[in-house]
Amino acid sequence: MKMKLFQTICRQLRSSKFSVESAALVAFSTSSYSCGRKKKVNPYEEVDQEKYSNLVQSVLSSRGVAQTPGSVEEDALLCGPVSKHKLPNQGEDRRVPQNWFPIFNPERSDKPNASDPSVPLKIPLQRNVIPSVTRVLQQTMTKQQVFLLERWKQRMILELGEDGFKEYTSRSCNLGFHVCDHVYMKNLARDVFLQGKRFHEALESILSPQETLKERDENLLKSGYIESVQHILKDVSGVRALESAVQHETLNYIGLLDCVAEYQGKLCVIDWKTSEKPKPFIQSTFDNPLQVVAYMGAMNHDTNYSFQVQCGLIVVAYKDGSPAHPHFMDAELCSQYWTKWLLRLEEYTEKKKNQNIQKPEYSE
Repeated sequence: MKMKLFQTICRQLRSSKFSVESAALVAFSTSSYSCGRKKKVNPYEEVDQEKYSNLVQSVLSSRGVAQTPGSVEEDALLCGPVSKHKLPNQGEDRRVPQNWFPIFNPERSDKPNASDPSVPLKIPLQRNVIPSVTRVLQQTMTKQQVFLLERWKQRMILELGEDGFKEYTSRSCNLGFHVCDHVYMKNLARDVFLQGKRFHEALESILSPQETLKERDENLLKSGYIESVQHILKDVSGVRALESAVQHETLNYIGLLDCVAEYQGKLCVIDWKTSEKPKPFIQSTFDNPLQVVAYMGAMNHDTNYSFQVQCGLIVVAYKDGSPAHPHFMDAELCSQYWTKWLLRLEEYTEKKKNQNIQKPEYSE
């Protein structure tokens, strides 16, 4: 009896020991697996989500729109933020022009007087050795601008071929459009040239008080660009000059401004631009503000003009007729851009000086 009881107890002990060892083994195996297995890490946890939010949004919303040299939004993502031409607080903006000259003429007034001509001035541009505003800006473009135009050229060659691209750029532009001064970029695209030329002709016709509606070419007035600027033209009055040349005798440069007129009651140098892409911000217009203040500073010291201008206006018109974007520049903003223009002019002068020094070496 006792023997049977002892055997029963032994069997129970063996059974419980196996269970404990099994449970311990399972627990050990589980914990070993947990420790040996690497914790899954999200590679995007440490990414600055705010910094790259614009890039993500751009990729998700991209629709493959055809681009031109004026494509700023894509380039801002690829090459960093575009210089916004604001207060001179970064990089070259901290430089001070060595030869300072004021943009405004203290001896002139921006108020109209009895001696001002009733017909808008239209002084012809005299071609000479004096550099133009457009040429100065072309010769002093940033590396980023040159890169963007080179990329545009390669894209156009893929679409049109070498011969097609040469034909596409076979006509030079003299309307102040800003392009790279490389051999292959000296001429603007023919269709852009013609569209811009007709647009300026139509505006000149509209703003010339001596012309009647019957004398105006109705075909010119029906373009999408003219439709685009209709709401701007309602605020333009008191035209003082149209397609008129200016010369700065002290700083030694010339230019051909589009228009001088009052915009919302303020006298402005107005620059009309065309674009196939929206440009709602002034930084999207590249060097156009420098062009405007260069014309302004020259006109304010040109003896052909009896008045001066302290404001600027860049109007970007669109081919599809959508409302144009006006970029108004007050006297303070014009003064900031004037400093930048003086720096670019000095850079151009220095480049020309170095070229002249090197010429004798090549001539031999």
